[in-house]
Amino acid sequence: MYPTIAATFLLLSCTAPAGPVSGQETANAIQPLTLREIMADPDWIGRQPQNAYWADDSSAILFEQKREGEEARDLYRIDLETREIRPVENAERGSMSTARGDWSRDGKRKVFARAGDLFVRDLETGMERQLTRTVARETSPSFQFDESRIRFTRAGETYLRELETGLESQPTDLRFEDDPFEEEEDEEADYLERQQARLFEIVRLREQREESARDRSRELHAADPTRTPLPWYLDEGREAVSTYLAPDGRRLMAVLSDEGADGGERDVMPVWVTESSWVETREMRAHVGHADERPQTFLLLDLESHEHQEIDLSGLPGIAEDPLAFLDEDEEAEDGGDGDEASEEPGSPEPRPISHHRLRWSPDGSQLACFLFSPDNKDRWLVRIEAATGELTLVHHAHDEAWIGWRFNEMGWLRDGSALWFTSEETGFSQIYLHEPQSQSTRRLPTTDEARFEIGSVREAPDGSALYFRANVDHPGVHEICRFILPDGPFERVTNLGGQTSATLSPDGSKLLLVHSKPMAPPELWVQDATPGATAERLTELTTERFRQRVETVITEPEFVEIPARHGEPLHARLYTPEEESDGLRPAVAFVHGAGYLQNAHKGWSGYFREFLFHSLLVQEGYVVIDVDYRASAGYGRDWRTAIYRQMGTPELEDYEDAVAWLVAEHGVDASRVGVYGGSYGGFMALMALFKQPNLFACGAALRPVTDWAHYNHGYTSNILNTPERDPEAFERSSPIEFAEGLEKPLLICHGMLDDNVLAKDSIRLAQHLIELEKENWELALFPIEAHGFREPSSWLDEYRRIFALFERWLK
Repeated sequence: MYPTIAATFLLLSCTAPAGPVSGQETANAIQPLTLREIMADPDWIGRQPQNAYWADDSSAILFEQKREGEEARDLYRIDLETREIRPVENAERGSMSTARGDWSRDGKRKVFARAGDLFVRDLETGMERQLTRTVARETSPSFQFDESRIRFTRAGETYLRELETGLESQPTDLRFEDDPFEEEEDEEADYLERQQARLFEIVRLREQREESARDRSRELHAADPTRTPLPWYLDEGREAVSTYLAPDGRRLMAVLSDEGADGGERDVMPVWVTESSWVETREMRAHVGHADERPQTFLLLDLESHEHQEIDLSGLPGIAEDPLAFLDEDEEAEDGGDGDEASEEPGSPEPRPISHHRLRWSPDGSQLACFLFSPDNKDRWLVRIEAATGELTLVHHAHDEAWIGWRFNEMGWLRDGSALWFTSEETGFSQIYLHEPQSQSTRRLPTTDEARFEIGSVREAPDGSALYFRANVDHPGVHEICRFILPDGPFERVTNLGGQTSATLSPDGSKLLLVHSKPMAPPELWVQDATPGATAERLTELTTERFRQRVETVITEPEFVEIPARHGEPLHARLYTPEEESDGLRPAVAFVHGAGYLQNAHKGWSGYFREFLFHSLLVQEGYVVIDVDYRASAGYGRDWRTAIYRQMGTPELEDYEDAVAWLVAEHGVDASRVGVYGGSYGGFMALMALFKQPNLFACGAALRPVTDWAHYNHGYTSNILNTPERDPEAFERSSPIEFAEGLEKPLLICHGMLDDNVLAKDSIRLAQHLIELEKENWELALFPIEAHGFREPSSWLDEYRRIFALFERWLK
């Protein structure tokens, strides 16, 4: 459909890689950006530090770095006293600190897993003791309350290990079958069986002997401490979703569900390019509304008395309410109120099923806290359960007519067990709340008066003096590290680097390991004292000399702008403009980021680094580029996030209309020569724009787009649109395939055929619909070996050659 463009590109070889640490290399001659350079293996930019963490003694930092041209990663160590960076040899790895583990309360011992085995390290002596060396994989070790034992997981089961003797025990034995020690009541015994027991004493005697033997066996089992604990015989047909052993080892919370749920009816995906040459198929996910949701039951087991009780959740506020009842009322109104169902007397509403997330025992095992969720994700309850009685106390109830934000479900006990902290969007923005069980009081930790910013990644200081967290206080796109001094403040900003910053506290609590980036600088490692006003010091510079030269010469730094919008709040965006003056109006391209709930107009290094560089190439060719954080994007609070409820593609499109109008008014853009492109959610939006507002954009490219939300997954889609059977109007209002008749402008669709996120059939179904609608000027490009995120440079290059050709033909 499009003319060949191979001759229009100046191809640049990308052969100068970054070094193992320094990234120094010979400078290349300055020349314009090319698609081949942009879409090459990103090693040419640099191999940035990954999975950085503290050494156990807080004296060093370790991180991984990808090998040049390979997927393998090497481990490096930074000595904080000398700032020496050196590779960790394979033979040394067994003596190096690990990223995870559990610390004793005095901070002198750490238990951790390495390569599937367990170790304990004494920081005062430096001695490390290996506890297991098995082919089984042991994980998640932690100290029990008295710290004489550790608990860990093996093959899905919880185990305890005595540190002094090495004795290993299994605290529970859950069996989902009938209890052989209990006499069965045979309600179906026929007349002859009942007659035998009535007429013959020997039959009755045998039954008595068997019962006595069972009782004696159980008595011996219970009285002998050297034996495994008595089994727990639970309902047949159920299974354990997860189990949580209390730190004191006395109780266990078992979360159960019905056995055998398979996740619902699943789709399949063909694999066309295989080693055997035969087409293979892979099983994929279920569609929205077809997922097999299993309600969960909570059993509190007393391991000493061998008694258990089910936690009663029926009293949770709103649990028996149907948040989608308005849909039935709307349907009844449309039917005139004379339908059969309308005449029926309403019955008692059934409580909605419950699932859990983040169950946490208090440090002494006296109580536990748990987030509970309704399956529609419109209600979240934080509850506290007394271990001794099973009494449930509601700590906080969050209800959202749209959906509960999945990022803001953090929770934990303070180290001394005096309070429970959690995050909530109750004010419209995620903030930290503190619940004190003794006083039964819950309060928001004061930060600023309005607090129109989001808090996340909350961690308590090792000494319990403060809560550290990440927040975008000054600007939605600038994330810094802040802290709140417990119990009553103050709120303090700890870092002041600008851009994007995340942090990990050192084990001794004195320093912060920072991962920091700016718009023109990929993430690097920094270190700073964990106090406000301290100076942050850079530890790594792993970009290549070649990339740094390109930044200085040809890569365009985005301008961060605020665009007036019809809904009142400004749109934050990245704007890319040519430096040279133009004799006339310029063409423009609007980029739409993916995921929906993602932030890209932030002041750090973009995860869309290829698109970022492509925008510099477009600027080089005379285009203006706008990249908007439309409504539904992350970083702007609850109302911004949920604006798309039951109408995906409508508020976002209004925002792009406002952005294009602003470009025309403020930046000399020709309204008739604006293109649009994006991938995943961005591809969905490109389709909605071309189908619903055919005069807004002159052409568009939809990459791996969702074309019909009824074919996407359940977890994501049901939050925003409910389910197709319950709320078909929301799906029809939000699915591009329903509006394909509106296509008038040129359209390019690109899709990986191994996409296990948005299946390729999304684009194939749309293609068939466009064929039947007899639409012209559209093209579908399928990439046989690519998944949702492309991996091969050749695929990236082919895709973006097509996009660039589309813009050059229809916007120039």
